[in-house]
Amino acid sequence: MSGEYERAFRESVADPEHFWGAAAEKVHWYKKYERVLNSENSPFYRWFEGGVVNSCYNALDYHVENGVKDRIALIYDSPVTKTIKRYTYGELLDLVARCAGGLEQLGVGKGDRVVIYMPMIPEAVIAMLACARIGAIHSVVFGGFAARELAARVEDATPLVVITASCGIEVNRIIPYQPLLDAALDMCAHKPQACVVVQRPESPTILKKGRDVAWNVLLEADPVACVPVLATDPLYLLYTSGTTGKPKGVLRDNGGHLVALTWSMKNIYDIRSGEVYWAASDIGWVVGHSYIVYGPLFYGCTTILYEGKSVGTPDAGAFWRVIAEHGVSVLFCAPTAFRAIRKEDPNGEYIKKYDLSAFRTLFLAGERCDPDTLIWAQQHLEIPVIDHWWQTETGWAIGANCTGLELLPVKPGSCTKPVPGYDVHVLDAKGTALPSGETGNIVVRLPLPPGCFTTLWQNDKDFVKTYFSAYPGYYLTSDAGYIDADGYLWIMGRTDDIINVAGHRLSTGAMEEVLASHPDVAECAVAGVHDQVKGEVPLGFVVLKAGIVKEQDVIGPELILLVRQKIGPIASFKAAAVVKRLPKTRSGKILRGTIKKIADGVTYQVPATIDDPVILDEITVTLRGMGYPKR
Repeated sequence: MSGEYERAFRESVADPEHFWGAAAEKVHWYKKYERVLNSENSPFYRWFEGGVVNSCYNALDYHVENGVKDRIALIYDSPVTKTIKRYTYGELLDLVARCAGGLEQLGVGKGDRVVIYMPMIPEAVIAMLACARIGAIHSVVFGGFAARELAARVEDATPLVVITASCGIEVNRIIPYQPLLDAALDMCAHKPQACVVVQRPESPTILKKGRDVAWNVLLEADPVACVPVLATDPLYLLYTSGTTGKPKGVLRDNGGHLVALTWSMKNIYDIRSGEVYWAASDIGWVVGHSYIVYGPLFYGCTTILYEGKSVGTPDAGAFWRVIAEHGVSVLFCAPTAFRAIRKEDPNGEYIKKYDLSAFRTLFLAGERCDPDTLIWAQQHLEIPVIDHWWQTETGWAIGANCTGLELLPVKPGSCTKPVPGYDVHVLDAKGTALPSGETGNIVVRLPLPPGCFTTLWQNDKDFVKTYFSAYPGYYLTSDAGYIDADGYLWIMGRTDDIINVAGHRLSTGAMEEVLASHPDVAECAVAGVHDQVKGEVPLGFVVLKAGIVKEQDVIGPELILLVRQKIGPIASFKAAAVVKRLPKTRSGKILRGTIKKIADGVTYQVPATIDDPVILDEITVTLRGMGYPKR
């Protein structure tokens, strides 16, 4: 298969219509598209224009009609409720069709919005697919988001219905959702016509008369068939943080999304129909949309819905238990989860306790992957460990090692090859292409492949301004990195993570790689903070591995010397603090920007996505002990 990746990549760039037209043959169309790509109104590209399709049909009905109704479609694994439940494709189809019928009875139809504010329970997946079934646009909001954040999304999406649960469960803590939902709706001028509530026995709620509908009552409706929609009609709306404080509503279409994700399951992840695929994420994030719900079901796989704290869990064997018990072939998770496991189990003792014979490939994404974590996973698991890179806006990988096409040599670190369909370049601030090895702005030449966002919800102006105005003809990723001599793309972090030290542009990501290479360090973060003389200087934070006890005045100089040796005095790296934990989002991303604001004494809002706000107080105390803020 040598050269298969290069062949596919060249064809996708030189003749995208032929390449994606062939990929589109793998999915079901009610009516075939009239043209593969309409590029007449850049950057508002339209894939498979004129085609008629339904995403729910491709995820469920197609497989049932082709004889696999008894195959397991969804495994709900909830250590927080001590529950494991399996749904066949036939069972899931029946529940989805009845949920869709219930939504229709509430007046929901094609193009209407439905906000889904749910924990990681099967009803959340059912609700998403039910919306897709009748052509409604779902907007999933991470369960437990603060009322203010939920209100902003409800006000912007103007949903006809909100679907929620009585509570969420985070480890041993129950979070009632009804007070959050009520507070959010009190802030909104827009009021949904109804709220559907899943009653959970851990914390049932009292339904509001005239507004709330019980989930079990909703499912008493007769099942309904799929509603054919245009390929260019929106499937879902997913909000991501905006620089102005207002969330950006990323809009995804039906046809391009269906084709791209179906292609990715085989060609990127090398998964086979009927195998078990686990994305250890949350449906509130784009990973959950693409690879807990849609991608695996499009491809006829078994997908796992895991309700538990997989990131930073104190049980270093949690991942291995799930993989062994359910026969997982491919796992997709964030590097931070493996750093947490490595911290608690540096010698991989838990791995030896489980039968992982079905486990074939590990994919990491969500933030930069340090080489030591990747190498640790590779050595102990003895399987390929693949880092890949993508964004909420793209919906699937921009860079990866496409194992289904051809397993290329793995270079440890945040290093990938551009995925077919993505013509990636590295430019300087003026738009000049940079030579190999030189860090700059990562951009993608238009058109973006199918599956990427088509616009921002009711905001075409910001869509163009934010992503396409800096470099006309290119999509601005806002990530920084470089392409090496072998054509590998190295992701060094967000462009905000490139700091200017006395006129030298340096990557905090490169410094984090050095810190992570220290044998006592489990995970780390580097933020650029204000300096009166040099403009900015790097400040490091490290979490030590379990069992390691070193005083600050011992480990600090070791880390400073390490950075000086591997990057040089130019880095001006002179401060590193040991902390018990790092502030992270619920998806495991380290909040470097918030650390920077605390260190600089800048007023900030506690991020709605933070895993545990108390950690910010701990970081503040640490910084004050180091003399920050200095201005």
